[in-house]
Order: sequence, then C-alpha cells, then structure tokens
Amino acid sequence: MAQTVTECLSAGADSVALIADINTSGAASNYASGLANQAEINEMVQRNVDHLSTILLYAPADAADDTPDIAGAASSLKTTHVAAVTTGTDYIAAN
Repeated sequence: MAQTVTECLSAGADSVALIADINTSGAASNYASGLANQAEINEMVQRNVDHLSTILLYAPADAADDTPDIAGAASSLKTTHVAAVTTGTDYIAAN
C-alpha cells in the first residue's frame, strides 16, 4: 500500500524538529550530543535538509505511479518542511 502525502510529511517531522532545535540551541542541542565539532553538526543538519528536500520533490511519474504527490500538494501542508529547509540552509551558511 502506498504512503499518503500526510504519511510522507510525518516521516519528515523528525528532521524538522532536529533542524529547529539545532538552530535554536546549537551545540547544546540534544541532537548534537556526542558530535565533536561544528562541521559534524553542519553535516547532520545538511543530511536532514537533504531528506526534507527529497520528500518535498515526491511526485508520481504517471497515472500508474502510486508515489504521493507532495510536490503538487497544497503549500499549506508543507509549510513547516519548507521553512525547515530554509532554516537549515541558513544555519549551515552562518556556522
């Protein structure tokens, strides 16, 4: 059974939370625990930005494809994910 748009966006919620917390707390974030330096934190943020960016591009290739159409979904459904990509990208650029 194919995932729905909502299920796919829910799968990205952890990435949204990680990016938001690191942006707020930096190296003090629980998500950054155990990372040795800023470069490692930036790499983790980048992986999560990449994950969200991939999810946001999901779209069926044709009528027979059961891939959820996240790219074509209402922007209001994707607001937090799009904002997290921007926040994560800005965080990496600043650090």
